[in-house]
Amino acid sequence: MSISTGTAEVRRDRDDPRSVTVLVNGVPSSSLHLDDPERLEFEYMQQMAVFVAHAAPASSALAVVHLGAAGCAFARHVHATRPGSRQTAVELDPTLAELARTWFSLPRSPALRIRAGDARDVLRRLPDASADVVVRDVFAGDRTPSHVATRQFVLDVARVLRPGGLYLANCADRPPLALARCEVATALAVMADVALVAEPGLLRGRRYGNLVLAGTTAGGTSGTGSMLGRADVARELRSLPAPARLLHGDELTAFAAGSRVLEDPAPPAETS
Repeated sequence: MSISTGTAEVRRDRDDPRSVTVLVNGVPSSSLHLDDPERLEFEYMQQMAVFVAHAAPASSALAVVHLGAAGCAFARHVHATRPGSRQTAVELDPTLAELARTWFSLPRSPALRIRAGDARDVLRRLPDASADVVVRDVFAGDRTPSHVATRQFVLDVARVLRPGGLYLANCADRPPLALARCEVATALAVMADVALVAEPGLLRGRRYGNLVLAGTTAGGTSGTGSMLGRADVARELRSLPAPARLLHGDELTAFAAGSRVLEDPAPPAETS
């Protein structure tokens, strides 16, 4: 099916027709189960869900911003596991955003608002301290666009987050994980606490794959500032269907050692 930025396809799983994958320009961008919104197929979303589960008491509703929406699989999961949450999903392609609502019977506003536009442009217009969680899942093909990976972008995420708020970023990279290392260095320059999660073989640089960067802002009373390195969080990540490893503290610093902080391009010099 044609969309504003190319093509979109919904492909059903042969073994379970109620499980579907949304492909945008041939690249899998969302996977969800039509009857079970709590079910997450993508490994990186399962890892993100562990952090969200510890971001606040289990009964608490959350204000969540999703930069990159596609089929809104993660937003559906939060809606099901955190009743009363208010979420905003940002999707660059307005046609895809409308199709997702039609295909998947997504929660209506104000439970889930879908805004069409560039992720950074929409983020820039969000109020200060208005979100508990910001999720970045933005791709152009199989790469993260550079303008949503810089220090200035992360500073804007931190502005939108409430004290103690949680930032989650899906970083796809290939050996030697140079982009992931730079993204960690960039987050360390802004956030109060940072962690990185991935399948062990991926962290050893054996293949292309998805890593989850997690960061928290300073302050807050829910303990999220020290949640990222807790033993129970690491244990839950290791217990996922695809066991994942958590890097935090000195291990994370060593992972990013020597990597540059990503910056916005300098504005063009004025000419007289």
